[in-house]
Amino acid sequence: MQAGFAPVERETYARRLEVTGSIPPELSGTYVRNGSNPSVGTSPHWFFGDGMVHGVRIGGGRAKWYRNRYVRTTMYESGAAFGEGPPGGAMNQSNVSAIWHAGRLLTSGEVGSPYELDPRDLSTSSVHDFDGQLPSAFTAHPKIDPVTGRMHSFGYGFTPPFLTYHITDPDGSLVHHEVVDIPRSTMMHDFAITDRDVVFWDLPVTFDLEAALDFIEHPHSGRFPYAWTPDAGARIGVMPLAGGADRIRWFDIDPCFVFHGVNAFRRRSEVVVDVCRLTSMFARGELLGGEASLRRWTIDLSAGAVDESVLTDDDPGDLPTRDPRRVGRDYRFGYLLGSRQNPDTVDLGGLIKHDFRSGERQRWDPGPTSHANEWLFVPAGGDPDDDAGYLLTYVHDEAIDVSELVIIDASDVPAGPVARIRLPARVPYGFHATWIPD
Repeated sequence: MQAGFAPVERETYARRLEVTGSIPPELSGTYVRNGSNPSVGTSPHWFFGDGMVHGVRIGGGRAKWYRNRYVRTTMYESGAAFGEGPPGGAMNQSNVSAIWHAGRLLTSGEVGSPYELDPRDLSTSSVHDFDGQLPSAFTAHPKIDPVTGRMHSFGYGFTPPFLTYHITDPDGSLVHHEVVDIPRSTMMHDFAITDRDVVFWDLPVTFDLEAALDFIEHPHSGRFPYAWTPDAGARIGVMPLAGGADRIRWFDIDPCFVFHGVNAFRRRSEVVVDVCRLTSMFARGELLGGEASLRRWTIDLSAGAVDESVLTDDDPGDLPTRDPRRVGRDYRFGYLLGSRQNPDTVDLGGLIKHDFRSGERQRWDPGPTSHANEWLFVPAGGDPDDDAGYLLTYVHDEAIDVSELVIIDASDVPAGPVARIRLPARVPYGFHATWIPD
């Protein structure tokens, strides 16, 4: 973890931040993003390091404060470096996502239970296991149904059961969980929902126990606990949203890997799923994937068939988002983090706005020495259009070592930022964010 990925050494709090441009008056809340920031030792990969959240409080056209804080997990408090102790439960780094649901700010990692933070100052309250009801790990990518307010999630494990599905009510109570039978432990970072369905992708990046033990003992050896195993096959599973693993239907597809889906929706008897598809992952010992292309899976439930169409193959992007009011529903626009071709590292670029109806794209680039992170869509008022809102992310200029929170009007991406908020400290490149509305 070097350059813009390198950890910061201290927690910072600053008020009355410098703003260039005008913060839209309808933006009133707190932007919080999670990421990996090792507090002890070094990390062999961007995925591993203690969780650290970076937040900016906005209101009344002003940037009121910035602060960054470690997620004080059991692992962090113990002073354990990467590889010390088995992961799971409270013993995880909680470094991937920030989630706002039922009046709670949660952070989640790839394994183990979430942690709850105080949204007022980003301090860690406690591990959050849903009053003891959480039976498995908790995904970094839960989906909140915009109509019912329910949060749908899953957890995958290294030992059976390999996949468990959960439903959380709008009041934060975990009301349903069940095991979904899959034959092996696979890396399942994301999934999708429609208004009627849950969609899982069971892809051939499988857990390798021998490699995992070697990785823990020798984290810089180049081995990774998951391996590209194309002979294991690849498939998409569709089951009822309310639960019913005995009714899941599996559809075979060509081997590939998908970290992130953009969205999914029902179209009569078809389930349409848009994803950022990689041809492989962790193949030949590499710790980085290739360039993701935007694909559409159309699953015909009546015919029992899947059609895969290439939406773009020459303009890579990943870490997608969409209007949260359109989760699981037909939609028009998706927003991706563009990437620049660089064989040696993840070279984060700018913003891509993709029109799923016309295929047209709009772009904004932060400049050759600047790198954006995943974008977050915040709706503006009651306008139902799914580009009626603002896109927020942290951007770091490596040439002058300055980080900013950038705000772009989603209806006019090429115009660039309507506001830039200069931050008092560098924000390392990280993962997923949430918005806490006032």
